Formats: sequence, C-alpha cells, structure tokens
Amino acid sequence: MRKLSRLAFAALIGAALAVPAGAEDGVTESEIVLGSHTALSGPVSAWGVGSTEGTRMRFEEANEKGIHGRKIKFVVEDNQYQVPRAVQAANKLINNDKIFAMLGALGTPMNNAVLGEQLAKGVPNLFPFTAARSMAEPFHKLKFAQFSTYYDQVRSSIKYLAEKEGRKKICSMYQDTDFGHEIRDAVKDETAALKLELAAEASYGPTDTDFVAPVSKLKSAGCDLVVMGSIIRDSIQAVGTARKLGWSEVTLVGQAASYDPVVASAPGGIMEGFYSGTGMPFAYTDTSSEAIKAWAGKYKAKTGQDPNSAAQYGYVGADIIVKALEAAGRDLTRAKFLAALEAIGDYKPLFPGPSLSYGPDKHQGSTATFLAKVEGGRWKVIAENLLY
Repeated sequence: MRKLSRLAFAALIGAALAVPAGAEDGVTESEIVLGSHTALSGPVSAWGVGSTEGTRMRFEEANEKGIHGRKIKFVVEDNQYQVPRAVQAANKLINNDKIFAMLGALGTPMNNAVLGEQLAKGVPNLFPFTAARSMAEPFHKLKFAQFSTYYDQVRSSIKYLAEKEGRKKICSMYQDTDFGHEIRDAVKDETAALKLELAAEASYGPTDTDFVAPVSKLKSAGCDLVVMGSIIRDSIQAVGTARKLGWSEVTLVGQAASYDPVVASAPGGIMEGFYSGTGMPFAYTDTSSEAIKAWAGKYKAKTGQDPNSAAQYGYVGADIIVKALEAAGRDLTRAKFLAALEAIGDYKPLFPGPSLSYGPDKHQGSTATFLAKVEGGRWKVIAENLLY
C-alpha cells in the first residue's frame, strides 16, 4: 500500500513538472495545442481539406526545429458543415483537448454558433474560414481575421460592375443561412448607396441541388447582375442552371467562398464569364514564382493533390501564427501571443495579394478586394485593391 502511494505521488510530481507553473491551456513543456473544426467531409470539404493540409504543412515545417523547444500539435475535428457537429467538435476541442487557440474553423453558421462560449472561455479565434463580418466585427481582443469580408467583397464588386459594365438591375441569390444573409445584406446596402434597383431576391437551402425555381424567378425579374451567396457545389449548379435556361446576358458574381479553381475549371466550361470577389488571388503554379512552384510541388507530394485556394489561405494563416509564437517567447501565454500578433505589420504572404497588418485596435489584416473572372477555365484578376 505504501509502495502504491509512493508511485502515485511520483506520478503526480511528474505530471506537475510537465506543465509550467501558471501555464495556459494548450501549453506544456513540449507542445502547443491548436484546434480546428472544419469540413473534412460534406458539401464544402474541398475548403476544409485544403485549408487543413495547407495549415499542417506549415506547422510540420515549424516542428522540424521547434518553437522555443515546443512543437505544435494541431487537432482537427470534422464538422461536416453542420452546426450541431461544429458545436460538438468545438466543445471537445475547448473542454477536453484544452486548446491554446482555435484556428481556421470553417463556416459562418458554425463559427457564429460556437463563438459565444469560445470567447467567454478565453480561447482566441484565429483566421476562420469564413469572411463574415462577425469574425472581425465588433472588435474583440480574441478575434483575428486575414482578408476582406464577404460584405467588403460584394459591395466592392457591385460598385465596380455597375460603373464598368453599366449593370443597373441588381439581384441576389443566396443560401438561407448566416453566410447567405451576409451576402444579401451587402447587396441591399450597396444598391441603396448607388441608388440602383434591387430587382429581386431568391434564397435556397444549403443542401439544395435543384436551382430551377430561384434562377427562373430572377430571370423573370430581368436582373442584369446577380450576386450569389454560394460556395462551390451550389455555385456550379446554379450557374449551370442559368446556362441551361438560356440566360446568357446576365452577369453572375460570387465572393471568396466561390473563388476556387474547382469552380473555374468546372466541366464543359459552364463557369466561363463568372466573377468572384476575393481577398487573396489564387496563384496558379505554372505562372507563379519559383518559390510558389516549390511550395505547390511539396504540397502535392504530401497530399497527392494540387493545392487549391483554401490550401494557400491555410498556409498563410499558419505562417502568421508561427511568427507570433516565435515572437512571444518561451514563457508563452495567450496575452503574450496576442500582443505578438498585434505587432505584425506589413506581412507579405508567399502568394500574390495584399500585405497584412495588425495592431492593438486592428484585428483584420486587409480590407481590399480583388475581382476575378473565369476565362479559359482559370481565374483571371481584372481589378485589384477595390474598396467601396
């Protein structure tokens, strides 16, 4: 009995020594635990898988030498782009895995459902895979975003297309979710600001696959510009429906969630002429710098897939986090880490796009929009650094 007590006491002492006195959740002598809930399966898995692999790639590079003697442990849970699963996954990450910070959580409805409890428990929300305004606004010391919001992108795109292409009858078609409502609201606000006609709106469910009814409604309204609150699958299906219905004179425009090479290269060239606003242009390997070519080759060797937009976003976000962890020092706390993030200024990503800067009162890296158009099955940037 005495022997057992001594063993138990030794185990307790060992456990105590493994964690620095007063350490934060997710920090041990050897690890920094970061977490993410994302769509590894389901309708937007291309975004979830790509972002996760891009993030892991950067963390694996950092772990080769370590960060002040620690390695990053990245715990990822599949939310399948479903709110209940996101809540369940986030609870596990926060309460069981005791993560230091949440990184790259995917989905506007999913983040919105989780953020209240997450922030109340002091867990930072870093570079989520949604460009919803709620990820950066209102300002919160624990919320950090990378690029322009959907709201920025939609308003900037409408302004540009109204001025350059003379579009006057504006419409919106959007998922009936928090994400889609963000796009709907931006359309309303920009048409009002430009004193243009908001001709019609049409919504659909996030799992819908038949778009004849919403597209027919907008076609009947005579829309000459339709702003789409769609992601990947629904963008392709909705635009394909418009083409089948013979609606060729309309301009169709999305935002960052629809800005993916899979969309541009959809079979049959059905996405030709489709626009999307985005915060960071996609770097096609064959026309990129040697550094990006090397990165893409390494990504493909690791995953067996060519990198998509999400992979590039994920790598950039992870790189910023690594820099902040290095700057925060060995005595790592969330307060020191957040101060290090806020000190990052004029950060230039590996990929083309805007520089990112943060500060004590600025947690959105950039507000600039890039407008791209599908030409020859690829995205071509036609306007840079748009503001409304």
